[in-house]
Amino acid sequence: MGKDKGMMPWQEVPFGLYILEPGNSAEFKTGNWRSMRPVLDKDKCIKCGTCYIMCPDMCYDQRDEEGYYLVNLYYCKGCGICMATCPKGAITMVMEEV
Repeated sequence: MGKDKGMMPWQEVPFGLYILEPGNSAEFKTGNWRSMRPVLDKDKCIKCGTCYIMCPDMCYDQRDEEGYYLVNLYYCKGCGICMATCPKGAITMVMEEV
């Protein structure tokens, strides 16, 4: 049996999963794979910043004029750590809308 003409040798396969430039993570908006998103109840929030501190993806990167932390949904993966660590239960996770 002959070699499949559609395949390339392993030596010609391009490298993947390499970081070619340092600090390029801001270019990769990964929020589109989440199934749940956080919603803040401002009546319960005490503006303590626990969500900002505990978020593994640094999604709480801004504050509004009232001092509430705002989630950046371009990077939020919906892990729910913000909800789990909120001392007042001000964050709930809801199904992502299509």
